[in-house]
Amino acid sequence: MHRHGRDEILGTGYSDHDLVAWLESAGVTDAEAVLDQPGWVEWREGQAHDFGAAGHPGQCT
Repeated sequence: MHRHGRDEILGTGYSDHDLVAWLESAGVTDAEAVLDQPGWVEWREGQAHDFGAAGHPGQCT
């Protein structure tokens, strides 16, 4: 989220469900549709939607 002139991480999810639930609670009406949009979700330490055994997070920005 862009706030006070900078981007802020607003939450970290360890599954697509976590991210969708968090985005929906923030008022995003079609949360599943934005999972692959870099402006909404930043995937770290792995491929998108691949959380693996280590639970690599996707962060909602």
